[in-house]
Amino acid sequence: MTRIKVHTKAPTFFRDCRSFILAVLVAILLFYALWSFTETAWTNLSVSAIFSNTTTDHCTSQPQSLNRAHDPPEPTFYDDPELCYTLDKPIDNWDDKRKSWLKLHPSFADSIQDRILLLTGSQPSPCKSPIGDHLLLRGSKNKADYCRIHGYGIFYSNACFDPKLCNVWAKVAVIRASMVAHPEAEWIWWMDSDAIITDMDFKIPLQRYKEHNLVVPGWPNLVYEKKSWVAVNTGSFLMRNCEWSLEFLDVWASMSPRSPDYKYWSETLMSTLSDKVIPGADEQSSLVYLLLREKKKWGDMTYLENQYYLHGYWVAIVGRLNDIIKKYLDTEAKVPVLRRRVAEVVSESLDGVWEKYLRDAGGFGNSGWRRPFITHFTGCQPCTGKRDPAYKGNACWVAMEKALNFADNQVLRRYGFMHPDLGNGSSVSPVPFDFPADEKEELV
Repeated sequence: MTRIKVHTKAPTFFRDCRSFILAVLVAILLFYALWSFTETAWTNLSVSAIFSNTTTDHCTSQPQSLNRAHDPPEPTFYDDPELCYTLDKPIDNWDDKRKSWLKLHPSFADSIQDRILLLTGSQPSPCKSPIGDHLLLRGSKNKADYCRIHGYGIFYSNACFDPKLCNVWAKVAVIRASMVAHPEAEWIWWMDSDAIITDMDFKIPLQRYKEHNLVVPGWPNLVYEKKSWVAVNTGSFLMRNCEWSLEFLDVWASMSPRSPDYKYWSETLMSTLSDKVIPGADEQSSLVYLLLREKKKWGDMTYLENQYYLHGYWVAIVGRLNDIIKKYLDTEAKVPVLRRRVAEVVSESLDGVWEKYLRDAGGFGNSGWRRPFITHFTGCQPCTGKRDPAYKGNACWVAMEKALNFADNQVLRRYGFMHPDLGNGSSVSPVPFDFPADEKEELV
């Protein structure tokens, strides 16, 4: 039988010393190599590396969870006593300051390009309209639901951050403060309180805007040819959290009531914009003027979105909601995977499947049956009650109730319920299993 030879003779002292010294040298060299690589990799970390979420191994890599309990002692821009959250003082080198903060908080740098903070708000005092506060509550719930489903942050402001901007300009002060308060957010999304998200599954195509810093619903020909004050709509828009945007906010606010030149700007806008008949420098007209005046600086970095309803006029939308419901239910009745129950937290898993069946749905206008992303109740003024005289009786409130319930049904269905009547948000009914396979007409 073959034996395994075992050496029993002890090594010499020399051999012991030589082995020990060799092991120490290897350890030192290995430590130095690793330390040098780590230091070089960190100090040479590029901007794209900080902001990128790509990895070389998609099978084993997992998204890094946000570490909200970690704030290292190293100083950041927050420790600068000169830092200003208001529009009173510009912030220099914001891009560098924000990148430095992200280096100290690496968990927030992961997937930053897709991170949105939604801002909305209303006046500090109670609404004068009897139904106003109820509609504002439901509108804020609508936005909170959307953010929860898609993992976005949300901030609701009912404070006036600038005493001279307690009107349509209030959003500018809120956006400025929010950029400073949330360096982890790449995009700031402002929505007026009277704008409702009516497609809870739709996700903003952020990749489309990688070369732009401002995304506003609008039409280039109306801006640059017609010079129309309604060429854009500032009830729902996105702004990148960057140095360009902070400078733009400063310039934009210089046309507002906080400026000593407000009267001049009011007169300039009236004479420049072809269809402006209401006196005063409002934020929407001022935005159009800035795009016209400095197209290279502001206009070229602004994406005028009109391929989907980042802003949709409610009069053209609400009357079509029942038909849209029927089309979606008909599609679900034919495709079992679309009516399969799933947890709300993974509801985005059906987006790709839905897109396949929405290819024949047409566009987002009157000719198509896709759900409108945003339905904006411009002119309704739900809080003050001073609606546009063109909207008779309670047309605004009836339409808002219908749109809110239309959106709410998309949420409640994940909880096993739906509103059977879009005109009544007080009642809900359980959703049968495998709905709408056999009962597709029940909730139209």
